[in-house]
Amino acid sequence: MNCKKIFGTLLLTTLVASGVSAQNNTNSSSAAHKNAHKQLLAKAAESKDQIKLVDKNAYVNLMEDVEPEIDIFTEGWNSKSVNPFKESDVPNSKVINVTGYHMPVPGRVTSNYGYRAKFGRMHKGVDLALKSNDTVYAAFDGKVRLTNYEAKGYGNYVILRHPNGLETVYGHLNKHLVKPNQTVKAGQPIGLGGNTGRSTGPHLHFETRFMGYAINPAAIFDFANQTTHTDTYTFSKATYTQPRNFAPSKKKEENVNPYRPATEVASTYTVKTGDNMASIAKRYGISTSTLRRLNNMEKTDKIKVGQVLKLK
Repeated sequence: MNCKKIFGTLLLTTLVASGVSAQNNTNSSSAAHKNAHKQLLAKAAESKDQIKLVDKNAYVNLMEDVEPEIDIFTEGWNSKSVNPFKESDVPNSKVINVTGYHMPVPGRVTSNYGYRAKFGRMHKGVDLALKSNDTVYAAFDGKVRLTNYEAKGYGNYVILRHPNGLETVYGHLNKHLVKPNQTVKAGQPIGLGGNTGRSTGPHLHFETRFMGYAINPAAIFDFANQTTHTDTYTFSKATYTQPRNFAPSKKKEENVNPYRPATEVASTYTVKTGDNMASIAKRYGISTSTLRRLNNMEKTDKIKVGQVLKLK
């Protein structure tokens, strides 16, 4: 073997060894960095996810057109016991302590809880605006009961069970940051928001449940002001689908609390121009069939402007 070949072989060997060593050092450094900054996972975004999802951010306001997620508590999840509660065990009324809360995300509501006439299905949570890989936080102290993936609905989701009796559901996540049976505190990062499952753009699908009943989250949270309406929420089988509204009353009556829940004032509705049964039912979180039954109406009956409809 001549000198040129020997020198070339030695040079190649040195370069390869040097490359392997550099790679090992890089991997070791990267691992140490991740361990030292584990909390930053909740704020970090992988560049490939951002590139893939950036165009979809423009559709965040189209949530109303998306078919509601399949109800993981009642459809196709019996083997995982997602809803372990029996109807006979659910009380008619229960006062729930909702202090010690943390807003799951600070984003505005892009799609409300309620019946979707277009799809003949309830939307059993609210959709909250966020950007891909924004941090999603636990709403209350609790324990992770389930993390899973549902391609035709929630995508990556987390279910937390809380000492106050509630369960909260967080859907369409890009990534779980917690594992089943893990104890969490209110405000702890539990996932990175995203666009997985049935979704046209990044957002958080957020549900509040009591023993399987999907409560209207707007009955507990004042999303506009990033707080809870009151320190307690009274679950009732008769009113759990209805929101609460504590905006000051326009009429200042003596000895009357101006901050009254919507459930106290919205027992009837007067039909206005442009209304239809579906739009009224959606506004108050009930189905059109329920609205017709309450008013002794057939499917073929039409509503008229000025007509007063019963809502409960």
